Amino acid sequence: MATKIPVTVITGFLGSGKTSLIRHLLQNNQGRRIAVLVNEFGELGIDGELLQSCQICPEGSESENNIFELTNGCLCCTVQEEFFPTMQQLLKRRDSIDCIVIETSGLALPKPLVKAFRWQEIRNGATVDAVITVVDCAAVATGTFASDLEAIAAQRQADDSLEHETPLQELFEDQLACADLVVLNKTDLVDAQELAQVEELIKKELPRVVKIVESDRGRLDPSILLGLQAAVENNLDSRPSHHDNEEEHDHDEGITSTHVILDRAFDPEKLQQQLQTLANQQEIYRIKGFVAVLNKPMRLVMQGVGTRFDKFYDRPWQPEEARQTRLVFIGRDLKSSEIESQLVAL
Repeated sequence: MATKIPVTVITGFLGSGKTSLIRHLLQNNQGRRIAVLVNEFGELGIDGELLQSCQICPEGSESENNIFELTNGCLCCTVQEEFFPTMQQLLKRRDSIDCIVIETSGLALPKPLVKAFRWQEIRNGATVDAVITVVDCAAVATGTFASDLEAIAAQRQADDSLEHETPLQELFEDQLACADLVVLNKTDLVDAQELAQVEELIKKELPRVVKIVESDRGRLDPSILLGLQAAVENNLDSRPSHHDNEEEHDHDEGITSTHVILDRAFDPEKLQQQLQTLANQQEIYRIKGFVAVLNKPMRLVMQGVGTRFDKFYDRPWQPEEARQTRLVFIGRDLKSSEIESQLVAL
């Protein structure tokens, strides 16, 4: 029997830097033939397109065809409907693939996904090499793990009928508990003392000894991320979850996604200011997408966690594609019409 394909699962909260980590991995693949499965939360896929523009996949090449995108569904909830058929496709191509990387959505629990590798149809051809959890250092250093969650905590504390531990906190803990490697990302945004405090906090959340590495924007050598040979599906008992006793789990239904597509260009600084205003007005955890910029032949990638943003130009606009601005918003009880109207008025 052919050797099993090693599968690396990349998990982590919204905006932690999972896509940047994988993009760097693809750009520095050291000859490995890597297939990538991207799971988006929402109908409009952004991360898969970002990976396809990593400049190592010429259009129409076999490498480009190794990026699979599952949108509008969380993998931990749609394993059978979405993940299983895609894995079957990949296993049929095992002779042309050295490893598989799965990027889960920021709202996914990793453990239900790993359990799928116990299915006979998958375990004969693939094994989970490792679960890697990416952590936003800057967010954890401020006492949260995404945007400003203090308002949510205060609201829950004021209402005795609600559980005071947020579902997002449980999700963060579950992602850490399943990890074989924790990546402390965005170290450039914290000082040495803050970094040490973050590492100490993360260690307290881990149920066993797990290697922790530091990263500036996901720039890690592939040898650190690949080849851990953990066979995760065989030792799930050492990875506790808040949902171990549930037949199924439910996401917080208040967390939704919406997107805006506009056939126009923007001034990047003015757009960022408006997006920061929106993040202050609504409980928006994550903003990401592509922006058409006036008099620029390049497409601008804009990503925000709370009110903190970064942006870069990833590639030229193609002659046949519309120069649209496409943005995805993930948050709690989003007011889609207000988001669109404020951007249209800019």
